[in-house]
Amino acid sequence: MADSLDKLMYSFVMEDVLKGIFIYVPPGYVACVYDLGRGVLKKVLTPGLHLKIPFWQKAKLFNTQTLEYSISREFNGDNKKAMGDIPTAAVTQDDKRVGVEGTILLRLDIHQIPAIWQTVGEDFVEKIIRPTVRSRIRMVMSRFDKADIIGQKRDAVETELKNELERIFYSRGIYVENVLLSEIADVSEYKKIADK
Repeated sequence: MADSLDKLMYSFVMEDVLKGIFIYVPPGYVACVYDLGRGVLKKVLTPGLHLKIPFWQKAKLFNTQTLEYSISREFNGDNKKAMGDIPTAAVTQDDKRVGVEGTILLRLDIHQIPAIWQTVGEDFVEKIIRPTVRSRIRMVMSRFDKADIIGQKRDAVETELKNELERIFYSRGIYVENVLLSEIADVSEYKKIADK
């Protein structure tokens, strides 16, 4: 009985130690390592199998693929860390209240991920992306008339919004690949949908 208990304990310890030694990084991700003695290490671990010191180092995976930040009526606002948001309300240059839906394609700069983890943390969507996107959408929409946003100047609105987001995100290690507006509607239309 004691011999089988010893074997069981040995297997648990070996499994914990072995799992603690290896870091598997899948394609499309990098890993950052937090070291108890040195803090967040500046070097990121690229896809593959890597070694770390068990109990002394902790690894965190970050997605380096294109991330889709969707602004949509279907977004569930209960999950604060989710990539997306509900439609953003804005006032146009001609004083029309509109709701803006669309998609913003983002990507994390591999070399700045350790700094993002160190200075902002894992919840960078809630702390940086969501408030910045809301603010820049409101600012850019206020520069155009509603008819222009919906019609002939839609490309100009998307380009200006992309430039504004890049100006803020680039220094923080976030690339803006594209801004795609899908729907601009009166705020009253959103209220009708919410009342149903």
